[in-house]
Amino acid sequence: MKFLRYGPQGAEKPGLLDAMGAIRDLSGVIGDLGGEMMEPKALERLKSIDPKVLPLVSGEPRIGACVSHVETFYGIGLNYAKHAAEAGMDAPGEPIVFNKSASSLAGPFDALTLPKGSEKSDWEVELGVVIGKRAQNVSVEKALKHVAGYCVINDISERAYQTERGGQWTKGKSAPGFGPCGPYFVTADEVPDPQVLKLSMSLNGEVMQSSSTADMIFSVAEIISHMSEFMALVPGDVIATGTPEGVGMGHKPQRFLRSGDVMELEIEGLGKQRTEVL
Repeated sequence: MKFLRYGPQGAEKPGLLDAMGAIRDLSGVIGDLGGEMMEPKALERLKSIDPKVLPLVSGEPRIGACVSHVETFYGIGLNYAKHAAEAGMDAPGEPIVFNKSASSLAGPFDALTLPKGSEKSDWEVELGVVIGKRAQNVSVEKALKHVAGYCVINDISERAYQTERGGQWTKGKSAPGFGPCGPYFVTADEVPDPQVLKLSMSLNGEVMQSSSTADMIFSVAEIISHMSEFMALVPGDVIATGTPEGVGMGHKPQRFLRSGDVMELEIEGLGKQRTEVL
């Protein structure tokens, strides 16, 4: 099923998409979509509800980030072979893990205000993974059993803050609006193989990124298993699993975001995003 959150920023309500693509209100059933609501039993209960008995949401409400109250927002760096090559770096020997501030999460159609003084803000279409069951020291073979579902993420990155200001990548990854997430969260049963999904990103109508998750150096299962060696992944955690080639930093000459730019992202089966830069 496809779940989403709609309404004004900070006052979103949970919903689901019915077979006709209409939004049905879940606020009479649950408080929000996040945390323990990502656990298998909770999702099974929601999936057992006939959408026709839920109130139909009229109009075209704002769509928020598809997961709420995210405890930790993780990212994986240099996880596509061709992206590592365009960055002039060797493929990593194990997943590069970093954090994005959960306050960077945004709706898939929200406008983006660049950080003050930003000159090198960049785009990154990524497959997002939402954890549904606590994962600690899990094997690769069992890792996907800990996934609640998947979504589209734009891991927007200020490259100067990321690589020229010292410290951790987190500094370049965490500005408000730097994590558009959604439009919806698709349960794992609808994505039998996360390693065969097409993903793309266009800037002002020009295709910048067009690839497949098959180019990942580390699969979703390998990422989860690896991370679970060092930490406990908990329900509602979100992992952005890396981006393919075609980021602005990799272009010659380099191309970064400017006011008036429009980013359009899509992942097969997971929906589309559109973000205008103010």
